[in-house]
Amino acid sequence: MTMTDHPIPPAPAPPPSTFVQNLIAGGIAGTTVDVLFFPIDTVKTRLQSAQGFIRAGGFKGVYRGLGSVVVGSAPGAAIFFTTYNFLKQSLPHPVAHPSPLNHVLAASVGEVAACLVRVPTEVIKSRTQTSSYGLQSSSFDAFRRVVTTEGWLGLYRGYGITVMREIPFTSLQFPLYEYLKYTLSGHLSGRPLRPHEAGACGSIAGGVAAALTTPLDVLKTRAMLDTKVQQSGRSMPTLLDRFCAIYRIEGPKALFAGVLPRTLWISAGGAVFLGAYEWAIDVQQH
Repeated sequence: MTMTDHPIPPAPAPPPSTFVQNLIAGGIAGTTVDVLFFPIDTVKTRLQSAQGFIRAGGFKGVYRGLGSVVVGSAPGAAIFFTTYNFLKQSLPHPVAHPSPLNHVLAASVGEVAACLVRVPTEVIKSRTQTSSYGLQSSSFDAFRRVVTTEGWLGLYRGYGITVMREIPFTSLQFPLYEYLKYTLSGHLSGRPLRPHEAGACGSIAGGVAAALTTPLDVLKTRAMLDTKVQQSGRSMPTLLDRFCAIYRIEGPKALFAGVLPRTLWISAGGAVFLGAYEWAIDVQQH
């Protein structure tokens, strides 16, 4: 009798994670990955800055802006995972079988909710990383400058493009992540995956999604760093205007500025982020 006569069944559905478990696990995962890979994110942001890598700070002060991440990472990731898992478990279709549409919808709504916390964090972080308010400015200094010069809505500069970046990103990452987990589990005698195995799936899924969505990330970074337009009193250019200006003036390569560090960062970060999340859920359930 050959192995094909009795295919290995997929793993049974794991017990659904609770709201509190997702809240805690998401907070741990978000803080862990953002703090651990912060220097790579700084390099990526400076590469995408219109002022150029060296003038934005080069390789100096790569932990500048870390304070905003420490404050915002945990709640942002917690909001995402509680929303994602609630919808994934609530939408019709068995959780045991990959349902790409369910994962796309759940992840997209989760990102829209998480961006309410993530975008202010990103605005403060990116401006501190690129010394927009001087080399000695801290995250709190940047926060005060944004609120003083642009009002509270200034903290949501780039919200639209961030959501436009995150929805395609998660629409690629999470269905691929769930599919890879399902497939790998089938090759491992149908047993549930261990956290490091889930992390490997997260690494592949994150890397693919990161590379393909880099142009949207460039537009997001430029929008968040654009303080000159606000100070001049002119209206903000549309995303299409930004895209065309970058393509015309800097060339198509500029739309993929920072693609290597972004892909490496999110690939490695995906392993840590989703591995830490699965580990935290596993610990709480056992």
